[in-house]
Amino acid sequence: MDATFSPSLCESYQMGSPYIPVDSWVYPSVLRLYSLGYLDHVFLGLRPWTRASVIHMIENAGQLIEEREGHGYSTAGEARAIYSALRYELREDIANLCGAPRLYTRIESVYSFARAIHGTPLDDSYHLGQTIVNDYGRPYQSGFNNYSGVSGFADAGRFTLYARLEFQGAPSATGYSPALAQELSSIDETSYYVPSSTPPYGPTTAVFNQATIPQGPIATAAQGRFLEAYLAYRFPNYVLSFGKQDQWLGPAQGASMAFSNNAQNFYAFEINRMEPLHVPGLSSITGPFRFEFLLGALRGHTEMPDPAYELNPASGAFNVLNPGDPWVHVEKVNFRPYRDLELGFERTALFGGEGHQGVSLHSFLRSFFSFVAGNGTNKGTTSDPGARFGSFDFSWRLPYLRNWLTLYSDSEAHDDVSPIDAPRRSSVRPGIYLSHLPGIPKLDLRVEAVSTDPPITNSHGGKLMYFEGMEKQGYTNQGQIFGDWIGREAKGGQAWVTYHLSGNEWIQMSARNQKVAKDFIPGGTTLNDIAFQFLKRIGKDVEFDGSLAVEHYKAPIYLPGEQSVITANVRLTWFLQRQASH
Repeated sequence: MDATFSPSLCESYQMGSPYIPVDSWVYPSVLRLYSLGYLDHVFLGLRPWTRASVIHMIENAGQLIEEREGHGYSTAGEARAIYSALRYELREDIANLCGAPRLYTRIESVYSFARAIHGTPLDDSYHLGQTIVNDYGRPYQSGFNNYSGVSGFADAGRFTLYARLEFQGAPSATGYSPALAQELSSIDETSYYVPSSTPPYGPTTAVFNQATIPQGPIATAAQGRFLEAYLAYRFPNYVLSFGKQDQWLGPAQGASMAFSNNAQNFYAFEINRMEPLHVPGLSSITGPFRFEFLLGALRGHTEMPDPAYELNPASGAFNVLNPGDPWVHVEKVNFRPYRDLELGFERTALFGGEGHQGVSLHSFLRSFFSFVAGNGTNKGTTSDPGARFGSFDFSWRLPYLRNWLTLYSDSEAHDDVSPIDAPRRSSVRPGIYLSHLPGIPKLDLRVEAVSTDPPITNSHGGKLMYFEGMEKQGYTNQGQIFGDWIGREAKGGQAWVTYHLSGNEWIQMSARNQKVAKDFIPGGTTLNDIAFQFLKRIGKDVEFDGSLAVEHYKAPIYLPGEQSVITANVRLTWFLQRQASH
């Protein structure tokens, strides 16, 4: 045991601590250490975690690993490898955890990510599906794509300023035809009648350029973008922040029903309880709590009831002027009644935007406190509650198999308080995780199923999950669903087999399936892919991440026959750990 590693001795936290991006290797490694039975104080359904909170999670793992190594546990070596990798990653944070307030700056990483795509990929989470998922809404098309960036942060006492800036390049593409865009617009009820510019000057249907419909031609992308950029203030166990930052509000690996990194992050104000909260009396029953609150504005919502519009001569489509974007607030609370069980309840509410009362303090409070579903009589009035979605998730290390098998599920319902209250109207993503196989401690297995197509009549047509009757581009930011990539009315699943080379290196094979319902998209969509990933360290501070995916999909509404897409990714990341203290 490392006797000098005792973060619990810090009774006051005087330094800030940035969040760890949700696409970091840290998360699957910590989740494996938890599933092997070496950690207990992990909240799987509330991510991201700060660097300081991960230090507290692993505080007692070293002693437990030593004890089990002495008793011949087959998994102790795997746990030791993960623990050592985490200690190395967080070494500077451990050294500074109890330090006096000062100015501290660090370049966290520099990376370059090359992606080559052969074939015509899908990039339409709101309708047909996606070739690349959980990728921060990065642009991609057939050909060579590149994303190069740098991340770093500065701590000044309890304040933290974090930024992850990326240059993104992607080729041009044909995109959807006007006819396909018109059909999808009709499905979403976002078409409008406008005066014809030619005789007889009668009304004609217009398709407005919408972020949720990738209508062509799609221009070459060459842009700089902040994936994350926020200012945070930490006081003992809370973090208050404003800016663009990651969210992952569920225990699954493949996606999160309520919030994931499938779309671009948006600017938001957040209050996050980072360390477990013990409420006297109540916690003796429920165990410790963690919770967060988030409020921000979505972007890319272009439909309006009576929009001003202009004709785009290049595409022949209409551009909406002054679009009405909704705002969103999210509340999530998770608690652990005992060490092997975690329960989480979440609520997402969209207010403002098309058809709703405008964004104001009154509309926010109405959406926050109202538990009455919206209807045709209160939409757009002072009684408008907005659009509400409620989620429930759990993770459970099974009795007698707690060091082997974890069962979990994530679920969400639209216009119901919770999926527990309306299971037949709910979408669900259940999964199991086997932390190691008998006789092969380095190999693990994870399997997840997913459905946003509950067996009820009014789910047909894609107008239940992630859709809202007034705000028809509902659960999206900049055109992509920021929840589960499976989409609005679909079924599918994912599976991963991973061989761990060390605590932060692995070889992985995965498979993914998605099937969009035919009563939503005419002809439906069927997508299957198989992917291979090789994650390896060159030395201790350079990470090589290579992957190859082969995808086959059928989307007769878009392209005839079966389409094949091959995607090759190579990412090099240099974790500089360059720092300066003043």
